[in-house]
Amino acid sequence: MTGTLEERSGGFAPPNPPWPSLAGPAQAAWAARANAAGFTLVEVLVAIGLFVVIALGIAQLSATATRAARGARERTMAAILASAKLEELRTLEWTYEAPVAGAPARPRTDLVTNLSRPDFARDGPGLAPSPPDSLTANTPPYVDYRDDEGRWVGSGSTPPRSAVFIRRWSVTPLPEDPDRMLILRALVTTVISDRRRTGPASSRDTEAFLTTIRQRRR
Repeated sequence: MTGTLEERSGGFAPPNPPWPSLAGPAQAAWAARANAAGFTLVEVLVAIGLFVVIALGIAQLSATATRAARGARERTMAAILASAKLEELRTLEWTYEAPVAGAPARPRTDLVTNLSRPDFARDGPGLAPSPPDSLTANTPPYVDYRDDEGRWVGSGSTPPRSAVFIRRWSVTPLPEDPDRMLILRALVTTVISDRRRTGPASSRDTEAFLTTIRQRRR
């Protein structure tokens, strides 16, 4: 058969396409690039999600560690302050006078030292029995206040603004032998814990509550 394509097709010839066909290897390569781009976006979103979750976990862990460190420091300082107060109470005079021939030994008791002041002024109760609520309320002169480094910042019934710790103590004669035996107690808590208190005097874990017994000696 002779003649042109146009003649053989009845006078019509399809136009040449303006771009090359995507059939075959070219189409496969284009599809692969599209799929690769899609997977990359998904991976980015997953990575961002993982980063957010990990960052939140680290932030919570850091906050927990900070609170734990602060609580441990407060408990340590409270124990130091309570022990120091008991030592001060043990240094006050609780002895007997030198015996006189033919006379019984007379007891000697410090009833004037004010342990709520750093200078131990001679205007306090010394080892006189304390009020019943001296461990549960701020009862002068059986209370003083300390800053975060343990330094004295005041006394009285109301903590000053710079106070971090409240230190209270009590002096109670032993009922079985009140003339010779004293029960000495010291409690240290934070101002914040004391404001939140709803239970017993030593219910907060940021407190120290120490007790000792002192015997009158010759």
